[in-house]
Amino acid sequence: PPTPFPFPLTHIFTQIRKKKKKVNMSKSVADPSRATHRFASTLASKVNTPNTTIDGDTLVSRYEYRRNIVEFDNKNVATITPLEHEYEFRTTLTPAKTGLLLVGLGGNNGSTLVGGLLANRAGLEWRTKEGLHRANWKGSLTQATTVYIGATADGKEVHAPMSQLVPMLKPDDIVVSGWDINGASLDAAMERAGVFDVDLQRQLSPLMAEIKPMPSIYYPDFIAANQADRADNVKKSNGNKQQDLDAVRADIRKFKKEHKLDKVIVLWTANTERFCDVEAGLNMTADEVLASIKASKDEVAPSQIFAAAALLENCAFINGSPQNTLVPGIMELAKRQGQFVGGDDFKSGQTKLKSVLMDFLVSAGLKVESIVSYNHLGNNDGKNLSAPKQFRSKEISKSNVVDDMVAANRILYQGDDHPDHCVVIKYVPHVGDSKRAMDEYTSSIFMDGKNTLVIHNTCEDSLLATPIILDLVILTELFQRVQYRDAKLPQSPLRQFNHVLSILSFLLKAPVVNDGEPVVNALTKQQRAITNTLCALVGLPPDSDMLLEHRTIPPKSETVADSRKRRRN
Repeated sequence: PPTPFPFPLTHIFTQIRKKKKKVNMSKSVADPSRATHRFASTLASKVNTPNTTIDGDTLVSRYEYRRNIVEFDNKNVATITPLEHEYEFRTTLTPAKTGLLLVGLGGNNGSTLVGGLLANRAGLEWRTKEGLHRANWKGSLTQATTVYIGATADGKEVHAPMSQLVPMLKPDDIVVSGWDINGASLDAAMERAGVFDVDLQRQLSPLMAEIKPMPSIYYPDFIAANQADRADNVKKSNGNKQQDLDAVRADIRKFKKEHKLDKVIVLWTANTERFCDVEAGLNMTADEVLASIKASKDEVAPSQIFAAAALLENCAFINGSPQNTLVPGIMELAKRQGQFVGGDDFKSGQTKLKSVLMDFLVSAGLKVESIVSYNHLGNNDGKNLSAPKQFRSKEISKSNVVDDMVAANRILYQGDDHPDHCVVIKYVPHVGDSKRAMDEYTSSIFMDGKNTLVIHNTCEDSLLATPIILDLVILTELFQRVQYRDAKLPQSPLRQFNHVLSILSFLLKAPVVNDGEPVVNALTKQQRAITNTLCALVGLPPDSDMLLEHRTIPPKSETVADSRKRRRN
């Protein structure tokens, strides 16, 4: 079996010598009683690479990124040219003191996230008929998964916890507040959501009773009419959208000052809005967006007010719902402010499975002809989505998930050929937060036979979405600390990643990308983008899965340092 990682890394580079010295880290194992699955405490670990150094509080790594450029001549003959780019990455080691402002704090996701943070911070335990349970972060990419970093001499794989590969924000250190159109305190919101078991709710209730959301923005035209009875905690602007923008900006500044925060991330987890119009003069540029807000134009959505406020206050903004919040003008504003945006729509259950299955079927040479996805759920998200305009936003985000995998195989899909794809969502109050998802995949196989997969998936909606929110915040904060430049031009200016943080795509149904960037929906590719980038930040090569050391008799090995020395000579 794979070898578990031997110790809880502070970071693999903890003992790197300062100021451009060779990495040589040897650290004894920490107290083995603190976790299971470790080597004996007498074992040690060492990382040896000239690619990584420490400069004060900054980790500096050099990384050779290789890719292929393909050019076609007039006879459609392809010429493939391998290219190499040498990056210098600089990562600040100390995470910033970070606050999270949720739009929709009192909803199922918001109350579940706050309850989860409090339960984990206090190490709560609770009982059900199944026995004793303990607070955990299962379902979190950053907190519950590992990254392959190499193998022992006898071929046993070694995997490091993702959260310890590079310095990440700890969940216990995140300060949370937010807005909601409903003024219920979070203990009442938690009880209304019905996500946690009763014994856990009982323990959390006194901790959450004093937490109340700030008044939010309510424009009835953007969400379902059935939400009107919840809207008892709204800003008193009478539809003046500039006044709403100013009020949200003031809320952000107050929150940041009160808690002495370095950074604030604003995340939308409120109701799905209808799509807004996208047109010149309205929202195609940053100036148009700000002018439209000032003029209180009808097509300015609440989510765009929050996005603009966040960016103007130099905060990152993440859209966790499917509406088109990130119109071109909001994207330009993010670029102008030098802040990250990410979106759209949390990818938690049915769509995550779809992005795996579609990739598997097409990669196996099977032609998926139709996908029919049916959902019913009974939480407030389902109630809001029962309105046609709000459902249309969700339908679009759930339907586009297969596009890149279809485009990647022109043997199976020629021209405009594409699988039939139908998405249905129904509101059934009785099932509450326990969403039912049923999928049918019909594929053409050898000699045009048919293969059909039928899948029933019970998704605890908020328990799946909450760890995703945590990951979005932790990864966004991490990439706010990362800069890069051309390693061959050490005096060139340092840059941030591009303003649309598309590396978050693993966590989102309908990934928003930078201009000219391909949209990737295949889940394995999305995960590898994250893990390989994290490895690059610490000077480690990407995992290729070639296993040539086992499948061939490999040439004599040498370290990276020896290889460079030989090439220089």
